[in-house]
Amino acid sequence: MFAIFETGSKQYKVQKGDTIYVEKIDSAEGTSITFDKVLMIDSKIGNPYLKGATITCKVEKQGKQKKILIIKHKRYSRLLKRQGHRQPYTKLTVVDIKA
Repeated sequence: MFAIFETGSKQYKVQKGDTIYVEKIDSAEGTSITFDKVLMIDSKIGNPYLKGATITCKVEKQGKQKKILIIKHKRYSRLLKRQGHRQPYTKLTVVDIKA
């Protein structure tokens, strides 16, 4: 059984036992989170969401991704700007899918 749900303005396709990385959710490690914005379970499609459908996940870890470097350069003007960014994430494990 698979499901598609929405969190952080992104959609994720999951099955029971999957591990996913989503945008940061303010929740402590070890707690469980329930998502109710379920778009699809197997062949049932919501309009836009399925009523009564939930996905329960356990928070495994809070962290930051690898650093990416942003470089802005304008020729002839000696302008060179360097900037780094680390996107925060939440690691989730899917515990249960209810239709």
